[in-house]
Amino acid sequence: MLHESFVKLFWRCFDDIHQGAAWFHVQPVTVKRWLSGWMDVNPMAEKLLLIRVRGYLPDDTRWTGFRIDEERCVIITPEGRMFSPKELDSVALRFDEYHQLKRMYELDYIPVRSNVVTPLPFRGGRRIKQPQSDTVTKEKKKMYREKAKKRLRQLP
Repeated sequence: MLHESFVKLFWRCFDDIHQGAAWFHVQPVTVKRWLSGWMDVNPMAEKLLLIRVRGYLPDDTRWTGFRIDEERCVIITPEGRMFSPKELDSVALRFDEYHQLKRMYELDYIPVRSNVVTPLPFRGGRRIKQPQSDTVTKEKKKMYREKAKKRLRQLP
């Protein structure tokens, strides 16, 4: 990393030298030497600064635009939506509650996928126009079970 780049990124992240020194776990004199150019910047300090600028997230294309705000303790999406740790933790609970309710009320709901990659399946020699999905009610399930029982009785 060039010296000018390090200086710009340092002042973008930190308000004063003491704050940066505390974050890098070095003495303020060392940070002053890095910023003045008198001494080469430690390569690990460069990597740590880049991580801090990116917001602690991995250098992966799927995380592009996401960042972490330390002061507010939130993850910020590229659209500007903020998620707190408690909110992210509750997502799993909501997911479990949703599936528990589905099991409790015997609803089999399969949502229509808008970005279907595979071609639609064949039905009777022709392609179906639209993927079918709907909520199966208790009455329909009972009807399906009764038909299945009748078929089993008819088998020798």
